[in-house]
Amino acid sequence: MSTSYIYGTGRRKTSVARVRLLPGDGQMIVNGKDVAEYFGAAANLHALRLPFRVTETEGRYSASILVSGGGISGQAGAIRHGIARALLSAHPDARPALRDAGLLTRDPRAKERKKYGLKRARKAPQFTKR
Repeated sequence: MSTSYIYGTGRRKTSVARVRLLPGDGQMIVNGKDVAEYFGAAANLHALRLPFRVTETEGRYSASILVSGGGISGQAGAIRHGIARALLSAHPDARPALRDAGLLTRDPRAKERKKYGLKRARKAPQFTKR
């Protein structure tokens, strides 16, 4: 018996998600836990299901996801990106819908590095005149 997975890799900030989709009932397992148990927040769960909703494939695929790096928000964004890429490889005709929803674009925003002489990336020490 050979199970055919659909793979997709998603990235956001410093998080990387490896997504495997297989035909199923819509169950999502993230790092060995149910998605609701892993994330908890309803806002993240809504964002994760968006690629399925846009391509009208909700409930047709189960997802097994390994995600590492970053925080909750970055991981949720990486998973969403990975699911969208996996769905694109399974349904090439869904590209316009995924593109219009902005799900295929890798979000380039990341934390800016700290510069020397400053307290943070842009915050300078307090200026004293005398």
